Amino acid sequence: MVNNKKEQRFGLDAYLPEQGRIIINAPDFDFDSFPALAERLLRLLSATALEKQCDADIHSWLIDFEGCHMLLKAEHYSESVWLEALSIKESQDEFNFLAKLFADGF
Repeated sequence: MVNNKKEQRFGLDAYLPEQGRIIINAPDFDFDSFPALAERLLRLLSATALEKQCDADIHSWLIDFEGCHMLLKAEHYSESVWLEALSIKESQDEFNFLAKLFADGF
């Protein structure tokens, strides 16, 4: 049997280097299923979650990507998922790399 379902990929919605933010096009995002989606994304990036917080309308995870700490956030009302730098200057190389990775889709 052939599976015609196209694999869902992560993509780039916007890269805002001055703000230290990468807005991610996340497949099948909804607020309640974010933890599973985030774990999948972290596995693809070989990143790890250091802390996880969920408030009424936003998930905020502190993650480590190649020694660089950043926030992975998801917001219910805007249906947005994004990465946010803790230190824009110190994470510039990693964010440039991640923006290219997301732009290429994976």
